[in-house]
Amino acid sequence: MRIAVAQIISGADTAANLELVWDYAAQAKNAGAQLVVFPEATMRAFGHSLKDIAEPVDGPWASEVRRMARELEITVVAGMFTPGRDGRVRNTLLVTGPRVEASYDKVHLFDAFGFTESKTVDAGEAPVTFELDGTVFGLATCYDVRFPGLFTANANAGAQVNIVCASWGAGPGKAEQWDLLVRARALDSTTFVVACGQGDPEAIGAGPAGTAPTGIGHSAVVTPLGKPVVALGGKPELAVVDIDPSTVDDVRAALPVLANARTF
Repeated sequence: MRIAVAQIISGADTAANLELVWDYAAQAKNAGAQLVVFPEATMRAFGHSLKDIAEPVDGPWASEVRRMARELEITVVAGMFTPGRDGRVRNTLLVTGPRVEASYDKVHLFDAFGFTESKTVDAGEAPVTFELDGTVFGLATCYDVRFPGLFTANANAGAQVNIVCASWGAGPGKAEQWDLLVRARALDSTTFVVACGQGDPEAIGAGPAGTAPTGIGHSAVVTPLGKPVVALGGKPELAVVDIDPSTVDDVRAALPVLANARTF
C-alpha cells in the first residue's frame, strides 16, 4: 500500500487550509498514493479561535474535503474541529474517501507543558478504526501518542497500521520525545505507525503563536519493529512511502507482545 504523509503548516484561514489539502492530496494522488494523511489542526492552526469555526463532520469544510477525496479518488485523513459539550469543541480526525468514512475525537487532552487543551476541547470517549483496501487502520491524535493503551486497543481491534496526527509543541527535548514515542508505539502494538505532524513555523520564517503547540515537523513512518522508513525535518513536505501490512502477521508471530500481555 502506498501512503503519503502531508507535513503542512496550516494557518488561521480555513479556506487557505483547504487549498493546502487540495494541493498536497493532488500531489499524493499523482504519486500513486491510496491514502494521504494530514496533521492535527489542518482546519485551523492552534493559537487561534476554534469555537467559531467548529462544524459537524457533514458541514461545509468537511464536505469540501470529502469532495476533493471523491474527485481525486484518494482517502484523506485530516484534523478538524467539531462542536463539543459545554461550549467547547472536539479535536476530530476526519477520514473520507472512496468507500471510506470515519471520524475520531481525541481522547487524551494536552493538559501538559503549560498548555490546557481541556479548557477549550471536549474529550472523545472511544478508539476508532477503519478499513481501506483490506487494511485496518487505528487513529490517534498528538498527546495520545504518550498512552500505549490506545495503540494496543487499536491493534487488538485489528489495526495493522496506527495513524497519529499531531501539532506537537516545541520545547527542550520535545523533538527527541516525539521520535522516541512514535517508534515505541509501533513496538508496543506491532503495527506500522504513520505519524504526521504540523511543520515547524520557524522553518519558513514564521514564529510560533505564543504558547500554542504549532508543530515541529518530524513526521515519520515506522515499521512494527520500530524502524523509521522515512523521517522528515521541519519544513513543509510530502513524503510517499510503500508499506506491506501483510508483514504485521510475521512480526506478531516473532514478537507476540499482544498475545503475551497480562492485565494487573
